[in-house]
Amino acid sequence: MTAAVMLGPVSISPLAVWKIALSKIPYISEFIVKDWSQAQEQIIWEIRFPRVLLGAVVGAGLAVVGVAIQALVRNSLADPFILGVSSGASVGATLVIIFGAFKMFGIYALSIAAFLGALVSVLLVFMLAQVRGRISTVRLLLAGIAVSMMLSAVTSYIVISAPREEGIRDAMFWMMGSLAGAKWEQLPVPFLSLFIGVVILILSYRPLNLLLMGDATATTLGMNIDVFKKFLILLTALLTGVMVAVSGAIGFIGLMVPHIVRLMVGSDHRRVLVVSSLVGAIFLVWADVAARTVVSPQELPIGIVTAICGGPFFIWLLRRSNYSFGTGDGDK
Repeated sequence: MTAAVMLGPVSISPLAVWKIALSKIPYISEFIVKDWSQAQEQIIWEIRFPRVLLGAVVGAGLAVVGVAIQALVRNSLADPFILGVSSGASVGATLVIIFGAFKMFGIYALSIAAFLGALVSVLLVFMLAQVRGRISTVRLLLAGIAVSMMLSAVTSYIVISAPREEGIRDAMFWMMGSLAGAKWEQLPVPFLSLFIGVVILILSYRPLNLLLMGDATATTLGMNIDVFKKFLILLTALLTGVMVAVSGAIGFIGLMVPHIVRLMVGSDHRRVLVVSSLVGAIFLVWADVAARTVVSPQELPIGIVTAICGGPFFIWLLRRSNYSFGTGDGDK
């Protein structure tokens, strides 16, 4: 974390990083000698610290949602956006970026619009996938794909209708993910959501393990499949919506990290969820460092970095093992 905060267009020593951080803590600040500039303090405390922390929270959140979604649909290609969350959020975000919608929410207009878009899309998928009170995995996947495609078309229409070329660029940048707008006041909601979500999912590790065995087997073992699926859809949708609202649609983490972690620790969700949150946090923090330093002073969308860095590593891991999805601890 220290290295991630240090690195950037303006390099700052690790000692200065922690002295600035400690100077913000009451009582301890009295013992810190201020030998840094106001500009360095502004860069470290107001820009890089919130950005690194938000990256860790979003990375951990997308990774654990990926674990839960892959167990829910029992599909190794599933990711947090398969329920149309990304497409719904993109509709809301592009309306704000291009047409200035939701002005009444001020600086939070983009995050609120993205979250509302994500929530509406998931509710739509949920209603379409439900027949006589039951949700099958196939219906859920097909409904998610159909809604995602329709909302992507709506987003494309909004983008090509942009009155300014700059608006198109901003919208495309958001859709590929960015932490550039991270602020301290943005952190509490994603952090609290992540904490609650991870705790609930870890407590639900037994039902998640049973889902991998198939609906019939899980039902035979006494599990109420329909109730748990509805609960899991709602939880993962809300968690993904919160993460997308503050970071944009950062792809590949929710798909890649769960597979990498299963190669490391097996398929027991008690271990996979914990390790995935750590790996997801570390991966996104360093992907963001690469995004803001590789072509400095310009910045790359994080989605480009996650795909370029994570893809080859993921392929290498798959090629060197006999990994298969959801077949127990023998996967390693």
